[in-house]
Amino acid sequence: MSMLIETASWLADGRNWSGHEGIPARLGEHLVLSGASVGIAAALALPLGTALGHAGRGGTLAINISNVGRAVPTFAVLVLLAIGPFGIGDTTTIAALTLFALAPLVTNSYVGVREIDGDAREAARGMGMSGWQILRGVELPLAAPMIIIGLRLAAVQVVGTATIAALIGGGGLGRFVVDGLARHDDPQIVGGAVLVAALALAVDGVLLGAQRLLAPRGGPTGRSPVGT
Repeated sequence: MSMLIETASWLADGRNWSGHEGIPARLGEHLVLSGASVGIAAALALPLGTALGHAGRGGTLAINISNVGRAVPTFAVLVLLAIGPFGIGDTTTIAALTLFALAPLVTNSYVGVREIDGDAREAARGMGMSGWQILRGVELPLAAPMIIIGLRLAAVQVVGTATIAALIGGGGLGRFVVDGLARHDDPQIVGGAVLVAALALAVDGVLLGAQRLLAPRGGPTGRSPVGT
C-alpha cells in the first residue's frame, strides 16, 4: 500500500511535470519514437502484405521471414545497431522498433486480403474490374478491419518496447524507469511503468475504435490478431 501511495505522490508532484525531463516532454519523445517506427513499418509492410495477398503468392515466405525477425530480441538488435553504423541515438531506436513492427503488419495485411470471401472477388472480376480495381474497391475495404488489428498489435507492442530506448541513452518514458533503477527510486520506477502502460492502453483504445468503425456493418467487430 505504501508503494501505491508513494507512486501516486510521485505522479502528482508538479516538479515531475515540468522541464525538458518532465512527464510531458518524455511522453512527447515516446510518441515520436513510437509513431515514427510504426509509420515507417506500415509504409513498408502494408503495400507488401496486401500485394502478396492479392497475388496469392509468396505470402508464406514473407510471413516466415517476418516471424524470424520478430523472434530476434529487440534489445539485441538495438545494441547491434548502436555499435554499428547508426551509433547511439533515436535513429537506432527507430530502426530497431521498425523491424519489430513489421511482422504483425505484413502478416495481418496478407491474411486479411487472402481471407475475404472468394465470391466477392469473383463477382468483381465478372463485372470486368481489373486487378487493381479489385484490390482497391473490394479487397482492401473488406480486409481493412484485419489490417487495423495488425496496426493495433504493432502499435501497442512498439509503445511497450520503446521503453528500452533509455537503456542506450535514448529518451521517452523509459528514462523514468532506467533513471529510477540507477537511483534506487522505486516510486519513479513504478510511476514510469504506469505511464507506459497507460499510454499503451490509450493507443490500443484509439485503434480499437478505428477497427470497430471499419468493421463491416452487421459483421463481427474484429477477429483475433494473427501472430499473437
